[in-house]
Amino acid sequence: MPILQTPLDALRRRRSPFPGFGLTLGVSVTFVTLIVLLPLAGLGWQLSQLGLSDYLAVMSDERTIAALRVTIGAAALATFVNGLFGLILAWVLVRYRFFGRSALDALVDLPFALPTSVAGIALVALYSKDGWIGSLIAPLGLQIAYSWWGIVIAMTFTSVPFAVRAIQPLIEELDPDEEAAAWTLGASRWQTFMSIVLPKLSPGILTGTGLSFVRSLGEFGAVIFIAGNIPYQTEIASLLIMIRLDEFDYPAASAIAGTMLALSLVLLVLINVAQTRLYRRLEGGS
Repeated sequence: MPILQTPLDALRRRRSPFPGFGLTLGVSVTFVTLIVLLPLAGLGWQLSQLGLSDYLAVMSDERTIAALRVTIGAAALATFVNGLFGLILAWVLVRYRFFGRSALDALVDLPFALPTSVAGIALVALYSKDGWIGSLIAPLGLQIAYSWWGIVIAMTFTSVPFAVRAIQPLIEELDPDEEAAAWTLGASRWQTFMSIVLPKLSPGILTGTGLSFVRSLGEFGAVIFIAGNIPYQTEIASLLIMIRLDEFDYPAASAIAGTMLALSLVLLVLINVAQTRLYRRLEGGS
């Protein structure tokens, strides 16, 4: 008896628009090797020149500790701001229709297209004592440009798209009928948000804030223009790495860079693990 051919079988027999598996895998591996693995190998080779005592000496230096404290603290606050307002912005873009919505949606991606050095110059023009915003807050004794708060604002600006774009698709997938059913049963807006909305948005919030934090850790161009770059006060780790390179102290620069890289990689792995568990929990509860 002849076996009938299903449309799925016919689809599988069609020629792929890309070459075969061997060629595409080879191109992919070559690309990853040249762009990712070789730079990491160079950093690892530099780190191998340091003994444990030398590495600890570099990382225990007061200037290094101060730079890491400034960088991590500012990145943490910028991530918190992006997580909160990124959620609100994503919600507005998805759930409401208003004049200028498309323009606002496009502006979210502006930090991706704008060179970070240009962003830093623009922020200085806004928040310096003679700037549009800085001139308004200067009489109050507040200073943003050339201070730690300027670093936070620069990091927030460059990393906000990660938070918004990670949360936005999940909001689009929400079923408004579930929220309406919760209101019908007497739930308040806050109870509906905490019980219905937030659990389904948690994977996107986790991913967006995590990527925002990692992006902020490595930010350089936008920060150095507005930070003031004062050692022990407003000097970030990326700038300290460049200073060590200018001093031809490659092992010290590699030690700091390797530490920042390791921190970023650990965070990315933890984000992926937590995101997978959240999706499994949501699928199991549905």
